[in-house]
Amino acid sequence: MHGAMSMTAETTESGASVPPYVVAEPARQTVPLVFASPHSGRHYPEDFVAGARLDPLSLRGSEDAFVDEIFAAVPEHGAPLLTATFPRAYVDPNREPYELDPEMFGEELPDWVNTTSPRVRGGLGTIARVVTNGAEIYREKLSFAEARHRIAAYYEPYHEALSQLIDRTRARFGACILVDCHSMPSIGGPMDEDSGRRRVDFIIGDRYGASCAAAISDLTVETLRGLDYHVARNAPYAGGFTTAHYGRPREGVHAIQIEINRRLYMDEASVSRSAGLSTVAAHMESVVAQLSAVALSELSK
Repeated sequence: MHGAMSMTAETTESGASVPPYVVAEPARQTVPLVFASPHSGRHYPEDFVAGARLDPLSLRGSEDAFVDEIFAAVPEHGAPLLTATFPRAYVDPNREPYELDPEMFGEELPDWVNTTSPRVRGGLGTIARVVTNGAEIYREKLSFAEARHRIAAYYEPYHEALSQLIDRTRARFGACILVDCHSMPSIGGPMDEDSGRRRVDFIIGDRYGASCAAAISDLTVETLRGLDYHVARNAPYAGGFTTAHYGRPREGVHAIQIEINRRLYMDEASVSRSAGLSTVAAHMESVVAQLSAVALSELSK
């Protein structure tokens, strides 16, 4: 595995400098697939933790903990895996670059900032106001300069790396399938349309068919159902910024989002791995293998 960065990340509690992302590369890329884990980062900058009203464990409530481990075997199947090292609660790469809640800041935001998206209203913009259970993160208001720093030092390098992986893959194979890897709480949260309801095992999001060829979504759903999982499509998650922004089937880039129910592989209260993690990881290898077999002719439809 090797990491790369265009700007230096913050120093964590351990005192070690951590790049904003890492890329696990295969010895040779043999399939038109790119995998990304934008929310499994767990390096929390000291100043962020110190300025939060939540304890460190509560801050991890927004983290897609261990998703990078679940997909760790992706390079063995000939595809790269991009993983953000920074936490979603600090800056969220699955948002527009500047989706910001004006109530979080001590000054007026520029007119070009998106302050009215549904995600901002729910407290989950590029700089989140709350963790996924609705608890407020910050003691004090932030400066816009702080938001710009986080976006420039973390968000932008992550997306630069993702764009390069997609472009490289499309140039090599003529097409690319981007698989955006996430996890979800087992019960719908207070800002979700399924608030308080128990969730299925997996949700596959393809922006209601707009972000990828139907064959890709169909195959993913069928593979998971063949493994005896309960699978839904596009509800309550149809795919976020990454799926919408990069998914351009007519240009040969297909993007799909996979949401894994956390109860399958972890203890949600303690943010710790359960015995189910190895099973889920093995089953995700089956999904990777099936997607690797998709004919390039399907990707040009």
